[in-house]
Amino acid sequence: MQTRTLGKNGPQVSALGLGCMGMSDFYGDRDDAESIATIHHALDRGLTLLDTADMYGPHINEELVGKAIRGRRDEAFVATKFGIVRDPAHPQARGVNGRPEYVRASCEGSLKRLGIETIDLYYQHRVDPNVPIEETVGAMAELVAAGKVRYLGLSEASAATLERAGKVHPIAALQSEFSLWTRDPQHNGVLDACRRLGIALVAYSPLGRGFLTGAIRSPDDFEPDDYRRHSPRFMGENFARNLALVDKVKALAADKGCSPAQLALAWVLAQGEDVLAIPGTKKRSRLDENLGALDVTLSKDDLAAIDAVFPPEAVAGERYAAASMTHVNG
Repeated sequence: MQTRTLGKNGPQVSALGLGCMGMSDFYGDRDDAESIATIHHALDRGLTLLDTADMYGPHINEELVGKAIRGRRDEAFVATKFGIVRDPAHPQARGVNGRPEYVRASCEGSLKRLGIETIDLYYQHRVDPNVPIEETVGAMAELVAAGKVRYLGLSEASAATLERAGKVHPIAALQSEFSLWTRDPQHNGVLDACRRLGIALVAYSPLGRGFLTGAIRSPDDFEPDDYRRHSPRFMGENFARNLALVDKVKALAADKGCSPAQLALAWVLAQGEDVLAIPGTKKRSRLDENLGALDVTLSKDDLAAIDAVFPPEAVAGERYAAASMTHVNG
């Protein structure tokens, strides 16, 4: 298994991690038995980085991951997150909370659900515009001092926020959406800030929420409760335009002798040794396909050919609905 370092002198983790969100929420029906088998298979293959959050479910995804790693704790590097607040009475509503007392309470809840004594990597899921980042990270740093957390991370934070946070406590990782169809970190100063500060970039949705696999051909492919039915890039004319881009990726992948998903993941990993990816899946077969990306080497000519058919500005539609975009790049 290829490994990469999280932050300056940080831990070595698998270059590809496993995003566990879809096992419990957002992407249709659950199959806990297959999901746990997928996590076990990941550990068997040497994949160490498991990614979850308290808002997935909410809460039930952490419980699932905790059940899966029971008896195998030493094989897993567990990352979880706090900060996005969901109202059970209004499942689509979202809030953000970065108050120190909320940080502490959230950590205790995650530890209990995961069944572990220490969280390996603890992210603030979204930056709270009403709480100075120094206060939030200060509370997170207290968790490190107490032995409840090993490393700290932020998610969807701006370059300026990273700078401020790093003055309070070292930040090991920034988790942000990054893929062929979401190049924002390369153009908004975030990736440059990460490199200046020695922060690893952990790319979530590196397969464009499944679109870059080439398996999605119509919005009707989604189950009724799949949130992508309401995601701008999967709706109307945007869907058709983005599908045309994916078909070009499929052609390049065929020439390369790999799947579109493997090509897309290899592209993310080719952006630097400080970039990791956490594709999500709840099936062992898809996990094996994703891990095959580690065997795909992209030359400069390959990367240029990908950019030629899928330039950064080509994707149609915002990556989130308007309400969710307000929480991005705090």
